[in-house]
Formats: sequence, C-alpha cells, structure tokens
Amino acid sequence: MSSILNHLEDQVLTLTIHRLERKNAFTGEMYAALAQALSDAATDPLVKVVLIQGDPTVFSAGNDIEDFLHQPPAGEEAPVFRFLRGISTFPKPLLAAVAGPAVGVGTTMLFHCDLVFAGDNVALSMPFVNLGLCPEAASSLLAPRLMGYHRAAEALLLGEPIMAEAALEAGIVNRVLPPTEVNAYAQTQARKLAGKPLNSLVETKRLLKASSAAQVQAVMSEEGAIFGRMLREPAAKEAFAAFLEKRRPDFSKL
Repeated sequence: MSSILNHLEDQVLTLTIHRLERKNAFTGEMYAALAQALSDAATDPLVKVVLIQGDPTVFSAGNDIEDFLHQPPAGEEAPVFRFLRGISTFPKPLLAAVAGPAVGVGTTMLFHCDLVFAGDNVALSMPFVNLGLCPEAASSLLAPRLMGYHRAAEALLLGEPIMAEAALEAGIVNRVLPPTEVNAYAQTQARKLAGKPLNSLVETKRLLKASSAAQVQAVMSEEGAIFGRMLREPAAKEAFAAFLEKRRPDFSKL
C-alpha cells in the first residue's frame, strides 16, 4: 500500500500521510508522490481544494533519516525540492489537518498552506540546527513573518516544540480542536471552499501571495543550496551518526 493515500470527493482531494509504523516519516518516494499529486491537482478541473492530513496521533516525524542518508537530495529536481516547489506555488486552496508531532518539513510545509487546523496534542518543531543543518522550505523567511523574529529565532535556533496554544497565538494554525476531530473539521472547511467559484478562490490566493512569491522561491533556492552543502559537513555527519546510534551528538569541537 502506498504511504500517500489519494481520495477525491466533492471536488476535494485529500492526501493522507499513511506510514504510521515509521511515524509518517517522509521518504523520497513519498515526496515524489506528493509532488505529482499537487502537480496533477493544479490543472485537474475536478479538483477545487486539496487537504493534506495525517493521523490523530502523528502528522509526520519529518524526514526518514535512513532513507535520507541513503538517497540524499541531489539538485533541484530531487523529490523533496519538487514537493516544496509544488506546495509553495500551488494555485488552489490548500489546507492541512495536523495532530501530534510535526517535525521539520512536517512544520515548514504548513507555512505554505492557506488554512491549518491542529489537534490540541500538536507539537510543531524545526530542529534543523540540532541536526547540523539550516532551515528549508523558505522557513527562514516565513517563520519570522508569521511569528515575529524572536519567536521564530527561538523555534529555529533551539529547535524546541511549539505546542498547540502557542501555535494558535503565533498564527501558525487557524484553530485548535480535539485530535480525533481535526481531520473531519478540515474536511468540512474544505467542502465550504469547494462550494465557491474556483476563479475567485485562485485569484484571491494569488493576490494574497503575490508580494512575496518571488522572494519565497529565491529564499527556498538559497536554503536548498546551503542545506545540501551542510549535509556533507562534520556537524550533520555527527548528528546523523548519533541519531542512528541512539546517543546524544557531540558538537563540542564543531
């Protein structure tokens, strides 16, 4: 069974992250599936709205480290970068239903969604520095815009989780609900949007994002280049080795 489930009903395409045995950690194959689904949905007249959801217990643990190390992203056509370009430029309404942990890209992808609904058990985290890396998905630009500089710096430099009420206060999510109600509530909101004229939805979203669209792509490209370089440096190698060996990384000499 695929780890990304596609379901189209009432002009709402639901993409479900379905890899619970690995806490919905993303592989290259999953990024490719998401990128293709978004590309197809962008031009499919039967799709008005896309909703990305996980499980009530976990949205995503971020990158699958073993898969990531075995097939590191190489160049802008790597599946992860195709997915990030796809989600950041998707022209139709894009919603997310998030519960439980949302690590790394599990959080940064939310910055590109139009509406985000969260379970009261949500824990958003961007631990890139802890892995010897830098932000991705234009999060170095979008996090300060959403949260303010100091809260964004706290989240990105310390990498500590942002819990539900803090995420709501910071404007990262639109509403907090019991975890078992998040997906259903998001479906209801998606169907409300699907009942509206598509051209009005698309033009309104385009206007909302127009002032920052080019900058988002430029920052995402710069982050991607730095991220790729840092993957090959000693800090990231130590962080990943420590993760696989189930120990604390030692950055004392780095």
